[in-house]
Amino acid sequence: MFRHILVPTDGSPFSQDTVRRSVSFAKDVGARITAFYAKPEYPVTYYGEGALIDPTTPEQFAELAEQQAQEILGFVEKLCQETGVQCNSLTLTSDIPYEAIIEAATRSNCDLIFMSSHGRRGISALLLGSETNKVLTHTKIPVLVYR
Repeated sequence: MFRHILVPTDGSPFSQDTVRRSVSFAKDVGARITAFYAKPEYPVTYYGEGALIDPTTPEQFAELAEQQAQEILGFVEKLCQETGVQCNSLTLTSDIPYEAIIEAATRSNCDLIFMSSHGRRGISALLLGSETNKVLTHTKIPVLVYR
């Protein structure tokens, strides 16, 4: 039924639990996984008089974001390797995670998005996290929500 699963992750403990379950699910159905992480964009801040200025350059920020992405995605890759599930990784830079998730799933030709009901930001909607809810309402790709 499902052959290629996008697994977005933010590295939070709940997201890691979801990754474990998604790898088990992929193994059971014989699917492959594309692990996905949305890297944040460089924060553009307008400073007024007396404000503190962040000395991080856009290049340094991008390098740190990439390191974080590789660490988070490495968890998924290692788990897939240990269980014999084919896996590749993808990152996109976006401050709008739900759009990046949908773009990643479309770009990778995934036929399922397997994601947490909420992540690092906690529960900001009644039952589902705001990013999960937005993915559900903006994509035509099936979404499996793990709680």
